[in-house]
Amino acid sequence: MPKSDSSSFDIFGLLSENTEEKAKKKRRQELLEPTGVKELFEEGKISVNKFTCVGGQCKLCIKACPTNALYWTTSGVGITEDLCVYCGACVLCCMVDDCIKVERKREDGKTERFSKPKDVIMLQEKINGQKRLERVKSVFPDTDVYCDRYRKK
Repeated sequence: MPKSDSSSFDIFGLLSENTEEKAKKKRRQELLEPTGVKELFEEGKISVNKFTCVGGQCKLCIKACPTNALYWTTSGVGITEDLCVYCGACVLCCMVDDCIKVERKREDGKTERFSKPKDVIMLQEKINGQKRLERVKSVFPDTDVYCDRYRKK
C-alpha cells in the first residue's frame, strides 16, 4: 500500500498549538475586561529602547497607557505584553523619537510600524482619509467617475 502524505502531518501538534492560542486569548480578554479598553489589533509587538529612554524623569508613557501595560522598574520602563493593545498612546507622549517602537497587525492583514509621534499622526490621518472617502462613495456612488477625471489631470 502506498504511503500517503498525511502520515507526515502532525494533527496533535496543531491541536496543542490551537489550545495554547485559545488559552492565551482568553487570558488576554480576562486581563483587558476590567480596563474597559477594546482590543482593535490581532497581534503586535512593542519595545522600549532602554538606552534612549528617560522614563525615570518623565514617565509620560506610563501615565498615557490606557491598560497599564507599561510600568516603571529600576532598570527602566517595563512592558506587560498581555495588557498592551498597541494603541500608540505611549509613542504619542514620548519625548524621545525612536524610543518606543510599536508594530501591529490590522484585521485586514496590514502591518503598521511606528516609533515617532509624527508617524502615529500621519498613519491616523491616512486611515481617517480612507474612511471619509468610503463614506462619500456610499452617499454618492458615482464619485469614482469624478475622482478618476481629476486624477488624470
